[in-house]
Formats: sequence, C-alpha cells, structure tokens
Amino acid sequence: MRYYSNCMMTKENSIYLTPEERLELLRLNRDLRKNIEGRLPATDFRFVKQSVEKTISQGGLLRDNFGFSPIIIDMQTAYLVGKEIGLHREIILSIMLNRCVQHGTITIEEVKEQMGENVANMLTNLTQINALYAKSPTIESENFRNLLLSFANDMRIILIMIASRLVMLRRLSNSPDIEGRRLIANEASQLYIPLAHKLGFYKLKSEMEDLSLRYTEPEIHAELSQKLEETAASREDYMESFIRPIEKALLRHPHIKFRIKGRTKSIHSIWQKMKRQKLPFENIYDLFAIRIIIDSEPQNEKSECWQVYSIVTDMYTPNPNRLRDWLSVPKSNGYESLHTTVIGPQGRWVEVQIRTERMDAVAEHGLAAHWRYKGIKSEQGLDNLLASIRDTLENLSEENINENKFKMELYKDEIFVFTPKGDLYRLTRGATILDFAFCIHTGVGSKCTGALVNGRNVPIRHVLNNGDQVEIITSNSQTPKQAWLNIAKTGRARAKIRQALKDLTARQADIAREMLIRKFKNHKVDYDESVMDQLIRKMGFKRLSDFYQRVAEGFIDFTEIYKRYQAIVNPEYNENTQSAQNFTLTTDNEQSSGNDVLVIERNLKGIDYKLSKCCAPIFGDEIFGFVTINGGISIHRKDCSNAQELRERYPYRIIEARWSDTIGNKGLYQVTLRIVGHDDIGIVNNITSLITQEKDVMMRGINIESHDTLFSGTLTLMVSENSKLNKLMSKIENIKGVKQVRRV
Repeated sequence: MRYYSNCMMTKENSIYLTPEERLELLRLNRDLRKNIEGRLPATDFRFVKQSVEKTISQGGLLRDNFGFSPIIIDMQTAYLVGKEIGLHREIILSIMLNRCVQHGTITIEEVKEQMGENVANMLTNLTQINALYAKSPTIESENFRNLLLSFANDMRIILIMIASRLVMLRRLSNSPDIEGRRLIANEASQLYIPLAHKLGFYKLKSEMEDLSLRYTEPEIHAELSQKLEETAASREDYMESFIRPIEKALLRHPHIKFRIKGRTKSIHSIWQKMKRQKLPFENIYDLFAIRIIIDSEPQNEKSECWQVYSIVTDMYTPNPNRLRDWLSVPKSNGYESLHTTVIGPQGRWVEVQIRTERMDAVAEHGLAAHWRYKGIKSEQGLDNLLASIRDTLENLSEENINENKFKMELYKDEIFVFTPKGDLYRLTRGATILDFAFCIHTGVGSKCTGALVNGRNVPIRHVLNNGDQVEIITSNSQTPKQAWLNIAKTGRARAKIRQALKDLTARQADIAREMLIRKFKNHKVDYDESVMDQLIRKMGFKRLSDFYQRVAEGFIDFTEIYKRYQAIVNPEYNENTQSAQNFTLTTDNEQSSGNDVLVIERNLKGIDYKLSKCCAPIFGDEIFGFVTINGGISIHRKDCSNAQELRERYPYRIIEARWSDTIGNKGLYQVTLRIVGHDDIGIVNNITSLITQEKDVMMRGINIESHDTLFSGTLTLMVSENSKLNKLMSKIENIKGVKQVRRV
C-alpha cells in the first residue's frame, strides 16, 4: 500500500520501536488475535512473524516521512478491517504480508504454498494496484476511481486501501508536519472518501471527512468543534424531549421491537450545509438526526418501517419535500432506509431515519462492492440482485465468501487507459488504438498511424487492455481510410471516421475544382459554372461532388475536360489552333513530379499575384504560392512563419512556385533586418557606412532604441536578391559590437 504519496524511506528512518510503540504493538496483537479468534491458525501467525522479522533484518520496513512504524500501521489497518468491516483471514494476511512481498523478502509462490491461492491472488492484485496508483498523477478524477475499482479483482483490496488511509489520518493528529497532513487529507478527499461513499462505508467515510477537514481547514474545524461542545447540553436536552413522546407511542405497539438513538451531524456535514445554504452556525437547526432501529423479521421489514413512519408523522408534522424512500428503491450500494424531516418542539426541524437492524448494519459498515445494474429491465430483477448481494454480505464467514461476488461487475464492459501524462480515458472493452485516438480528438484520430502501448510499438488495430499507457503516433501525411470503419469498435469513433471521410472527400473535390479553375485561367479561358454543370451532366454525373472527386482521384484528365468545355462554348473549336503561348502557369521541367509550378516574372500576365507582407520574399528565396479567397495568389517564403499552418489547413490551395531566371536584374525588393548589439559609440555609423558602400542596396529607414548597455533596432533596405542580402548580413554581423542580425 502506498500510505503517503510522497513517502521516501531511508536507512536513517530507524524501525526500532520505542517503549510506547512496543506496548501499543502488544495491545494491537492481543486485540487482533481476539477479534479473529479461531480464524487465523497458529501456523499463519508464525509465517507472518518470520516474514516480517526477515524483512526488518534486510532493512525493508523503515519509518515513513512522518516517523510512523509500518508494522504498527499495518496492524492497526488489519484490526480496523476486521472490526469495522468483518472480513478476516485472507484480508488480514494480505495486509500483514504486503510489505514483505513488495520488498522481495517472500515471493507470491511462497505465499501460495504456505497461505493458499486466495491470499496469493490478493497480494498479486495489491502489487498491481500499487503500480497503477504510482502511475497516475490524476487520482482526483472520477475516471481514476473507476479504473481502480475495475482493476481490483477482489473488492476487499479497495477496503484495505480505505482502512489504511483512515489509520493514517487518525495517527496524523499529533504530527507537526502541517503540509504533510494537508497532502494526506487532500488525497483522502479526492480518492478514498469518494471510494468509501461508492461502497457504502458511511461510518468510515464520515470519520475521514471530519479528519480531512481538521487538517485542511483547521480554524474552521476548531471553531465548529467549540460551538458544538458549547451547545452539547442543550442539544441533548432537546433530543430527549423529542424522543420521549415517540418512545411512549411505540411502546403501545408491543409487536414493534425498537431502539432509538440520536446523533449529532458530523462537523464536515455541518460545514458543507453552512456553505451550501450560506448560513452561520447559529442558523443551522437540524444539527442532529434521530434514528429509529427496528428488530424486524425480513418479511415484515418494510411494513413495520412504514408503520413507525406513520406513528412519528402523526405526532410531528412532516415536510413532504424531505421524504426519502430508500425502502422501495434502495441505493445502488445497497443502502436501505426511510428518511423524513419533521417539525419538533420549538419549531425546529429534526431528521428522522427509520430502518431495521439489518439495514443499519449495512449502512454502518457498507457493502463489499459498488454495483451498477446494467441489463436489468425490471424492479423485480433489481430487487433480486440486491437480495443476493445482501445475503452474501450478511454471511461473510471465510467459508462462504464467493470470490466472484467480490469481482467487480460494474466495469466488465469498460476499460480505462492512460496517456503518457497520466490522463485517463474510458473506452468500451475491445476498443482499439484507433478508437482511443479518435476519443482524444478527431484530428489525432485522422492522422493516427499507430501507438506506443506500455513502451511497445503497435498498429492501429491493436486491442487495448485495462490500465494500458498509450501514446498515439501521428503523421501529417496520414488520411482516414474506408477500412478504418472495420477496425474501430466504438460507435463514437466510427461516426467520427465517417465524418472525416466525408470531409476529406469534400476537401479533395474543392482541390479538384480550384485546380480546374486555375488551369482554365492559365489557358485564358473564363470558368463558367453553368457551362461546367452542363458538361458534368453530359459526362453522366448526377452530382458535382462525384465529378470533382473523380478528377481529384486522377480518373478524368484535364485535356478531356478542356476539349468538352470548349466544344460547348464554341462548337467550331479546333484544338490544333490553340497556341502554347497562352500559358503563364507552366510546368517546371526541373520538377520530376510534373506538378504545375508558378514562374514569377516581372511582366507576368493572366495571374493576379503579390508578394506577401508577412515574410517579404525577394528574388532567390525559396517560395510557394497560396491561392487567396479572391482568386489572387500570395507569394510566401518557404520558411515563412505562416507556412506550416497554411500547408496543414489549406493544402489544396498551395501552389509550387519559383523565380524566373531574369527577374533579379529588373528591380529591388524591400526587406527589414532586426539588429541587436552593444550600445557603443559609433556602432550605428559603422552599420550605415557599410550599407551605403554596397552596390544594389538602398537604405530606406532606420529605427534604433537603447536599453541600458544594449541597443536594438530595425533597418529597412531595398535589395536586388537574397544572395546579396545574405552577404550584407554577414558583413554587419562582423562589425564589432553587433550581437545578432536576422531578417524579419
């Protein structure tokens, strides 16, 4: 068990017991033996003692950061589990031997041989839970709690975790480590208290809540404790005056055997109510509840509870909005009770809980699992399942514990997997890598090529297991495939794949359409939608999207489309009269791929293009074109800060481009340089003098600012090509005092 999430044990933390601890250990040993008398043979005690002594001799049981002895912690946990929960031999042995197994003093095989298969299985599962617990930083999440429950092959392991944390919280009361106490209390609030609530351990849950509040909000806890103490006498008098008439009325019904007890609400419950209702302590009137517990035969339980309800509400007026009937439909963790709130003497509200002895035992000590009822179609089916669970829990002798009853059925159709950062995702059992990728995000799923599962490379069809750590591998060149619909197992992933395929088809159609418009423009031909609609119908397509998709897939050649288009526009069209001179978007012979390349010339006709201001390309830069919304083309440097986003979001609007061989001799381009250097006398003059001496370079502006011993500024220049610019930047960098020169 990991009792303290940041616990580091060292050899300096001596395991030797103080005299007080030895006395405590003797008392615990006596109480533990008495509590489980007849259930733990002497051979079990000898094996535990030998294993613990061997572990101590090897330095395996050292004090934690709070200075607590792990032996005492384990014995207190074992005693608490045996006393409060009522499970004995296997769970006690698992608690006492767990640290020995973790240290390697004894092996699971030795435990199996000496203590039996059930104890060995519990210890194996404890080891797995420890590893899972250490793996995730997100223990406060609902998914982690569900994962923990689904991972526990035997629900008694969860009981050990809850009990051990309560023991730690109890012992922290005198610890001077305030921050450590706060950490433990926060972890209890995030993980253990919700688990105790899920499993119905209300008594343990209530104590943990109060202790956690004591460590996280000490001033509030102290103030409420003091106020409860100050009002204790008057509260007891009021409870007695409220209960006395009920007792007299119930005694007139001799067939009803009952006992009544009053209890003050926990400090945590009072504080939560004060916050929720925004009231001071003095205005919280229902500080206590009355519990009427009936000793009833099983067949008479409900009828006698309702009879008591009738007697109470005849005496005190009930609030109809505060009736809670968990007799007809018990809570999912087996809790059964009848709650009502009535107006007592002095006009004060009092909560009355009515239940049987059996119901009270379940409410106090909880169930051994938190059950959901999937697939149960009727109330009768639900009642039958609840009755079966109760029968098991009411007879928890070691002989009739059915391991399958403790095996969680709650998450049999679900798994939980980790991301490398420890985030948890819930998936349907049988889910694949592809399901997980689309669960994270559609963009991740669409680019998924595989994954690392527990550090091992696996394909997208790999089926995930509970507790796997998964890192999705993506590629920008990956696109969704029709076959993925057969790989994905979850409806959510398949729906996202269908949508992604639909989007991909639409995107490819857009690419094909824009490509046709561009090529028609290169041929100096206007692209007319009505003519194209007519052409598409003549080619046998009912939908435009189908036509453009076939174009995108390469099944229809542009030449054929162009001929048919011209034949519709001009019946006398003769393809042999078409001059190659019309092309301004030419095929770059140096490109082996045969893709169209826009050649940038000074007198380029038929193409509306401009040099982008974001990166200010000049002759010699590696460039590409981007088709803008208005049909023009903006030219960007390939290392432009916007290039990656444009290529990823609008790949169908990207055009390969290059400079004409002659354009460099026909003008100057504006560029901006950013310069940083030491603020020395004369350094700016040195820079400007250098620039004025350069041929084909003109300085258009300079802006310099000083910052202590440094200066920074921008130079706006006119330059003919990037090779001359690079040489100029190199010369400026060599000026003494210049630290950095870069192109903006």
